[in-house]
Amino acid sequence: MTMEAELDFEGAMGRLEEIVRELEHGDVPLEKAIDLFQQGMKLSQLCGSKLEQVERKIEMITEMDGELRKKPFGARLEGDSDEPV
Repeated sequence: MTMEAELDFEGAMGRLEEIVRELEHGDVPLEKAIDLFQQGMKLSQLCGSKLEQVERKIEMITEMDGELRKKPFGARLEGDSDEPV
């Protein structure tokens, strides 16, 4: 298992922020900068993947017409394609 796979979202974001700070200083040798950039890209992809997983899990429950309905996160509060609970 890679280091990135062991990180939770907050840990990955923290490490990504450290990498960005290092690269922004501009005094990093080229080879190290490339390595840091590659690590940052992997962490960015990991964070994006974790966010997508969470977004799929989140559902809002709203009450419509006296009936509880589940809606995917980000769906309109009124509209079609409601799923009865």
